[in-house]
Formats: sequence, structure tokens, C-alpha cells
Amino acid sequence: MSKKRVLVVGGTGYLGQHLLKRLSEIQSTNPHDVSFTYHSNPPPQPLLKAIPQALAFHVDLRTGHGFDAISQAFGQPHVVVNCAALSVPRTCEMDPTAAMSINMPSALVKWLSSFTENNTLLIHLSTDQVYEGVKSFYKEDDETVPVNVYGRSKVEGEQFISANCSNFAILRSSIIFGPQTVSPVPKSLPIQWMDSVLSKGDKMEFFHDEFRCPVYVKDVVTVILTLTDKWISEGKQMQVLLNIGGPDRVSRAQMAEAVAHIRGYNNSLITPVSASTVDRGVKSPADISMDISKLIQTLGISPIPFGDGVRLTLAAEAGS
Repeated sequence: MSKKRVLVVGGTGYLGQHLLKRLSEIQSTNPHDVSFTYHSNPPPQPLLKAIPQALAFHVDLRTGHGFDAISQAFGQPHVVVNCAALSVPRTCEMDPTAAMSINMPSALVKWLSSFTENNTLLIHLSTDQVYEGVKSFYKEDDETVPVNVYGRSKVEGEQFISANCSNFAILRSSIIFGPQTVSPVPKSLPIQWMDSVLSKGDKMEFFHDEFRCPVYVKDVVTVILTLTDKWISEGKQMQVLLNIGGPDRVSRAQMAEAVAHIRGYNNSLITPVSASTVDRGVKSPADISMDISKLIQTLGISPIPFGDGVRLTLAAEAGS
């Protein structure tokens, strides 16, 4: 039986690198042919070294330029995982056109529909920012009322996929945290940043009234690989929408307190402030905590508690 082909779109980003590394680690027991796309920078050497068997393709998601090269050199993928996004809310606010053109994957979907057999599973990463943020523990069937351009572009992406794909899984992810990637990503990682600030003994302000369900990166990877294996083994078309968050509803101040507790820092360094006191140049939803019971029922996956994820993250950083 030929190996199944998996394409990771946005493979040089945070989630993309963690997913590629895991795909590489399971090659001996669960082999796949793997490829990934990158856009702004060539794939860094440490990443290429960690995943020697993967093919890299330069692709522009806005124009679709580069997809033809994948068709020729790699063929039609059995599974495409779309991790690519313009995900900094402030950046999206400043350039709504770019946000819409990247976060609504029309070129990717068009490319997939060009294959005669329409049997690729598209796993698409969306966001908790599709919710309005006026209550706790949103369910998948709650109305999407995003308060910023990032959330709106992600809702449009979801709607586009639902209307144009017959085989998809949309994952609404919360803040993804965990160890640094093989090739460090330029963006600041939440737990590492909190640790570095508190380790200096400086007082720092953290929002106490914005709530999220941060999810450990390896749990997100497990969800993606479980969906991949399900499609490859069963071959049953799926049209699934899942909230992907951790089990804990926490504020930024509570996140910092967890880091302080594990590291033994003084809690007095953490100054809780209201999110309304800071102008971030973009409206931010107050409470987009998510109910993840559908994820647990559908895939049998229970993401680890926030404190456990923080411990694993800090232990990985200490050992790296």
C-alpha cells in the first residue's frame, strides 16, 4: 500500500513546525509522505534537518502561485492541514485586505477542487476570536459575532470552506502554548514571555478580565493526527467543526500566576488590571472561553490542564 500524503500549509509557523516534527517522529510506526509550504522566509536549516524526508514548497496563498509545483512533485495530498494565517489581531486591523486574502483560503480550496477525485481532507485552523466574548464556554453552534477584523476574516474562511468543500474539519483554537519550535519562531510565546518578565523580578500588569482556554500545542497536534488517521483508515467524508481549547478558563493574570507558582516567583510581581485600561489598537473579546465537550465526545481526546501544560513547557525550555 502506498504511503498517504500529508501537506502542511504554513509549515514554518509555530503549530506547523510542531506538527511536522511529530509527523517525522512517527515515521517508523505510521509512515506518511510529508510536504509543507512556506511563504515569507526560506525554511530554516534546523527545521529541514529535523524533518529530512519532507518536501518544501514556496506558495503564495493570496494568488495560489506555487500550488502547481506541489501537484507535479508531490501529487494530490490525502490530507491538507492549513496552519497558515495572518493571526495578529492588530496587524489584521491595519490591513483588512491582507487578512481576508490569507485567512479565507480561496486559492487553496480552488487548487484542491482542480483534482479529478475530490477526496482530500482539509483540516483548517480557525480561532476562538469568531465568538463575541459576552459569556463563558461558547459551544460550536453558538452564533459567531466577531468584534475585530481577525475574527471576521476567520468566520469568512470557515463559511467559504463549508460552502466549497465536501470533506473538512474546522478547528477553532484558543491560544496555543508550549515549548519553542525546532527553529525558533519570531513571535513571542506566552508562557516563555511571562517567565522571562517575572524572572527579572519586575512588576508587570496582566489583564484580569479577559478569559481564554489556552491549549497545549501537543494536544492540538494530537487532534490533527487523529483526524488524519480517521480519514485515512475509514475514508468516510467528514464535515466537522470543533472547539480546540484546554479545559481551564483563565485570564492573563491567572496564566501569569500559574507560571509564578511553578517557578516560585513572588505573586506580588503580578498587577491585575482591566483590559479596558489599555488601547491595543484593536477591539478584543472579553470572554471567549470554549466548551470542548464535543471534541472529547467526537475524538476521545481530553486536552491537559493549563498548569500541567505550563510545567511541561518550562521543563522543555530548561532541557533545551
